Amino acid sequence: MDPIGRTQILDVSREALQKSWGWLVALGVLQVVLGTIGLGSAFLFTVASVMLFGALIFVGGVVGIVQAFAARQWSGFFLQLLIGILYVLAGVVTFLDPLAASVIFTLVLGIAILVTGVFRVVLAMQHRDLAGWGWILASAVISIFLGLVIIARWPLSGFWVIGLFVAIELLMNGWACLLLGLGARAAARGAGAQGTPGTPGTPGTAAET
Repeated sequence: MDPIGRTQILDVSREALQKSWGWLVALGVLQVVLGTIGLGSAFLFTVASVMLFGALIFVGGVVGIVQAFAARQWSGFFLQLLIGILYVLAGVVTFLDPLAASVIFTLVLGIAILVTGVFRVVLAMQHRDLAGWGWILASAVISIFLGLVIIARWPLSGFWVIGLFVAIELLMNGWACLLLGLGARAAARGAGAQGTPGTPGTPGTAAET
């Protein structure tokens, strides 16, 4: 894409963002409020998140079964059908017993975070010549610590870890939307002030002089 076309797309995106700043602020405030509530109700957020995940798995399984029957002549029909059935069963079990599912998910999450931290340590050691390798190592240490804490406190950690992570994500995303919306509002007001007749440096002033 040529620079002019890219500039036009950016201008259109910026204008749309400035027009919808109110929705961004409202969404940000809602997520910050929910995230704050979630910090004090990690158990309820864990159960709700796991039940939602189970519902999504169930829907995905139903869609997979429907797709399998829609393409019965396909050589992978039985495999697709089996995957869809497994998804449906996993969704039903997760939805009916979210506590047991959250315990299993938390253990998998803890192991994944721990393994990711170990890989990041190796990555940091391999790139010690780079300026930011220390930050990679620091994030690796934090990941290893979190993984060890989750695993060490398992299965009790299964009742609050997922909800806590969801609450933190809501807080971070909420503040991001809130700040982005306020920035778009300031930019929109600045653009409006520049286009007001009589303001120094605008075409309206030049016409009046």
